[in-house]
Parts: sequence; structure tokens; C-alpha cells
Amino acid sequence: MAKRNYQFEKRQKELAKKKKKEDKRLRKLEKKEAEGLTDEEQLTEGESQRLSEVDPDDPSGDTDEDPEI
Repeated sequence: MAKRNYQFEKRQKELAKKKKKEDKRLRKLEKKEAEGLTDEEQLTEGESQRLSEVDPDDPSGDTDEDPEI
């Protein structure tokens, strides 16, 4: 009886998983482009949303002031 080649099986499984992940990434990218958003627009929108979520009165935010010890 032949011995199983586990390394080959593992490599094939990894390649299939990688291909599936890439296909999914491309589908998502096509969907976003169909909605009219480019990557750059998404980044700027994401940054503006992130910045709008920061509370200016929050003392835990990043400031240039030295913390009191």
C-alpha cells in the first residue's frame, strides 16, 4: 500500500484556500467599484469617520501636553 504524501496534500489545500481568499477579495472589490467608491475615496471616508468619532473633550486622546505624574 502506498504511503500518503501529507506535504503535497497540505500544499494543495493551502493553494486552494489562497485562491478562494483572492477570489473573495476580487468580488468585494468589484462590488465596491460597482457602488462607485474607489479605494482612495474609501480611505478618506474611513479617516473622516474615525476622526469624527474622536471626542475633543476626552482626556485620553492624544495631546501634545505632558501628562502630570
